[in-house]
Amino acid sequence: MTAAADARTAPAARTSGTPILEVEGLNLDFWVDGTWYPAARDMHYDVKAGEVLAIVGESGSGKSSSSMALLGLTPPNGRVSGSVKLGGKQLVGISEGRLRAIRGGDIAVIFQEPMTALNPVYTIGFQISETLRAHLDMTPVEAEQRAIELLRMVEMPNPEGTVKKYPHQLSGGQRQRAMIAMAVSCDPILLIADEPTTALDVTVQAEILDLMRNLRTRLNSAIILITHDMGVVADLADKVIVMKDGAIVESGEIQRIFTAPAHPYTRELLAAVPHLGAGDTLRPVAAASAEPVVKLQDVAIEYPKRGRVPAFRAVDGVSLEIHPGEVVGLVGESGSGKTTIGRAAVGLLPIAEGSLTVNGEDLATMSGKRLREVRRSIGIVFQDPGSSLNPRFPIGQSIGEPLLLSNTAKGDALNARVEELLDQVELPRSFRNRYPHELSGGQRQRVGIARALALNPSLLVADEPTSALDVSVQARFLDLLQELQQRLQFACLFISHDLAVVDLLSHRIAVMNKGSLVEVGTNDEILRHPKDDYTKRLIAAVPVPDPAEQRARREGRRAG
Repeated sequence: MTAAADARTAPAARTSGTPILEVEGLNLDFWVDGTWYPAARDMHYDVKAGEVLAIVGESGSGKSSSSMALLGLTPPNGRVSGSVKLGGKQLVGISEGRLRAIRGGDIAVIFQEPMTALNPVYTIGFQISETLRAHLDMTPVEAEQRAIELLRMVEMPNPEGTVKKYPHQLSGGQRQRAMIAMAVSCDPILLIADEPTTALDVTVQAEILDLMRNLRTRLNSAIILITHDMGVVADLADKVIVMKDGAIVESGEIQRIFTAPAHPYTRELLAAVPHLGAGDTLRPVAAASAEPVVKLQDVAIEYPKRGRVPAFRAVDGVSLEIHPGEVVGLVGESGSGKTTIGRAAVGLLPIAEGSLTVNGEDLATMSGKRLREVRRSIGIVFQDPGSSLNPRFPIGQSIGEPLLLSNTAKGDALNARVEELLDQVELPRSFRNRYPHELSGGQRQRVGIARALALNPSLLVADEPTSALDVSVQARFLDLLQELQQRLQFACLFISHDLAVVDLLSHRIAVMNKGSLVEVGTNDEILRHPKDDYTKRLIAAVPVPDPAEQRARREGRRAG
């Protein structure tokens, strides 16, 4: 009998009020350049059956690394000490074989970056089936049918077709849903969710949070929620741990943490959370007479037929302008065509119909050489920093590569510019010698932002640039982006599922649904006086950082 099956035969492990996980004096250190550096220090907490514990804090605070240490998922240069008990059984120091039986069965993990966590050479269906067959007695046919059921449960479009697709053929949100389906496939008694809604739009996020809530109710499982989204914490958590520099600075019940935080750092985190409706309704919009930096006119974008996969029109009949100094927020559900438009704006996707001009030049008709020159005036921040940075390049080389390739700077001038960009995104200059895998998800995203700003672009396409950032760093980045834009007057296409961030930053908002624009207008028109029913559903699904208000919104959404 497997460890997973054995755990399920012990009903006491899931009795409400009984601790499923008990952590006592947990320490995590990493050996770097001859010195042990602490990543987590003397952590004490427990998670009971049917309980959700949220762990919050800035990037690099030890949230994810300490949680991965529970399963022995630490790099070779890491060491773990202390006590970690699952259902009363010690995990620290047990054999790798026993840990493998526990991973995926008793404990499941939803990782932060699905593109790097999923295997790119296997289909989604194969990867879910592999997990099922490793822990349960299933035939290949039974496992595939169960995989389809799981994908349907997480609201994946066309689950029968999705099982045959590879990770790169799905949108960011769809990949995250596939990861969640895999994680819950064996009904774990403990689910560690590391930023489970990072890549999801607000409507799907609401559904996923309901799914996790139902999982907790149905299985009486314990959940550790690692996130920087305080709205998600308010929606789902029962208890909160606040971490800073590897230590727990405050912990308590959800209501008390939100209404009466005791530690100054907790108060700083809550103060940095953007609130929907807090944007400046009087923000000046760029003059309509100014020549637009980007102009889309009846644009259609298609993905061509490949093998048995038919051609797919992802965007149809979209018309949109972005002027100098203007930020246009592009929102909508996963698969609505947001990222497709962003990629087309930098010449990464061809236009099937209509015209798309950047700085007055039509991308569809220009030569490859001219397109490369035009791209020097365009910066792009990708959604997934883990897969967009070269793993073989140190951080400094990745940031400096656009400067070197464009012959903008060399030698000392290049080094000085790289250090200036690191300062702008608030990373230590010493990070220039580190590699992407040595940085947290939020730190890697800041590297991607620095790289995009290297050539002082006239157009910045930001595809979910704050999705991996904690709220305090997100607030500083948004302040930085606003300051840079006011000084440089670049146009910005800001693609995001976080409507509060879009409200804070944008001059106008465009709403997409199934490849078409359904509504375009000022923040006040879209977020406070929406006309389209789809826009109204998006706004109703936004989690707010207030447990009582969020509970009322959730109940109202169900009633509606």
